[in-house]
Amino acid sequence: MESENTKVKESGLKRRVLLLTILVCLLVGWILVDKLVFSAGKSQPSQDEFVENAQDKLDSVSEQLNLRLIQIKKLGGKVNELETAQAQILGDQAHLEDIDPAEFQKKISFYVHLLGLKDAEIKKLTKENVTLTQRNDSLSREAQNLKVGLVTIQKALKDSSKTFGLKARELSERSRVLEIKNKELADKVSAAAALRAEGVNVYAISSRGKEATVNNQKAKKVDKIRVMFHLQENTLATKEIKTIFLRIIEPTGSTISDYNLGSGSFEFKGRELTFTSRQRIFYENNHQSVEFIYTRPNGFKNGKHEIELYAEGYLIGLGTFEVR
Repeated sequence: MESENTKVKESGLKRRVLLLTILVCLLVGWILVDKLVFSAGKSQPSQDEFVENAQDKLDSVSEQLNLRLIQIKKLGGKVNELETAQAQILGDQAHLEDIDPAEFQKKISFYVHLLGLKDAEIKKLTKENVTLTQRNDSLSREAQNLKVGLVTIQKALKDSSKTFGLKARELSERSRVLEIKNKELADKVSAAAALRAEGVNVYAISSRGKEATVNNQKAKKVDKIRVMFHLQENTLATKEIKTIFLRIIEPTGSTISDYNLGSGSFEFKGRELTFTSRQRIFYENNHQSVEFIYTRPNGFKNGKHEIELYAEGYLIGLGTFEVR
């Protein structure tokens, strides 16, 4: 009898232990499920926060790039890189949910680096434009002063002739002086009205039509280039057809020329200069852009090449590029 009671107690104890084990397993399972649900719910706000912050950063960078684009375009520089970067930002904004945070940080670093480069370019272009503007203002003031002086001389001659009846010899001498002054004035006015090329940039064109600037850096084999610049506005210059001459001077000092490709010569300060190419344009006095595309079948020689631009008897712009 005692043995049966013992068995009954052991059996009851086993059932309680089994039940307790099942309850513990259920409790552990519930805790794990709760953690998974909490983690899943927490990850979504984190992704949303990343997208929102990334959107703000791209909006800010895009705004800064647009400001640089406006400045550089106004100064006569090239804005291809900035336009490409803005297009890339639009693409990034359309796929922010698919961008890895590390990859996104690389993109931001690239855009910030580009902003730094464009700030340096703006500083350089501003300095060049200030120099040209000061030179043009100085010539304009000098021309105006000469005009005033000429009027004074003419009036003095007229008054003197009437009042004192100057002799023919004296009038002839004064007339000669007046002619000299007139010539000086004409030369000064002509110089003040001369065209000015600003932002002279040189680009190497590959066989696939891709372009790369070679103004301040060396480029490998080059057989086709594009020379681009803007003509400064000038209130003294007339709107008419003008001829611009391009000279490309090799490292050896000789001018590249091929008469079959339109090369020739022109007069400059009493001597003949050989030109590489020329172009007739209608000057509109609106900061218009002008470009030359020149191909050399055998390629350009290694070393530094000089670019010279002439119009109406004046040297209007300079540039360089280098081939290694």
